[in-house]
Amino acid sequence: MSVDAAEIAKFDEQAARWWDPLGPSRALHDLNPERLAFVSERTALAGKRVLDLGCGGGILSEALAKAGAQVIGIDLSSEQVSVAQLHALESGLDITYRQVDSATLAVEQPESFDLIVCMEMLEHVPDPSAILRDCARLLKPEGDLFLSTINRGLRSFALAIVGAEEVLRLLPRGTHRYAQFIKPHELARGLRAAGFDVRALAGLHYDPIRRRAWRNADVAVNYLMHGKRSR
Repeated sequence: MSVDAAEIAKFDEQAARWWDPLGPSRALHDLNPERLAFVSERTALAGKRVLDLGCGGGILSEALAKAGAQVIGIDLSSEQVSVAQLHALESGLDITYRQVDSATLAVEQPESFDLIVCMEMLEHVPDPSAILRDCARLLKPEGDLFLSTINRGLRSFALAIVGAEEVLRLLPRGTHRYAQFIKPHELARGLRAAGFDVRALAGLHYDPIRRRAWRNADVAVNYLMHGKRSR
């Protein structure tokens, strides 16, 4: 189990305003259409059993459910899970949310999911490789894993920490730790070691002034990666 209690506490504090489009999670609201598109362009969602690993308050979970997926969202923040459950109820969506870690779920439900999304989570855990191994156990053979995280470099430090946390205050101070950012080749190596083939890589970009998100080949800051279970 790869858990950081201090990281969980940070997200507990943010839970109350998770669905506020002007609150501390506003960037996630703006990025979400591009995250969903990266997934839906590479696999059908209707009728698929999907795990949203590190679901937070359920922004991506609800988008996946609206696209026809059968969604289970898990998170270790009890406050986030409560917010997600309430919002799904208010939205009339049938989504299962649980406060459970991926290692425990992998024992309970091995090879149970058609695809897993794990967005903006790996940079908050002490052992990302353990999460990737859990995902391999949770996925059905040939299942798909979609990830997003932050590259480690000068641009990501300047934009994701100094810019987003200190200057623009898009995120609370201390949201990210630079040492936990992950270079794309490191994530690809971890995926292969866990039994995945790497199928796609894309940069994920955000203009906080215009509140516009887009994808391209520049992976210097935020990026998305698609892996398919190969064994």
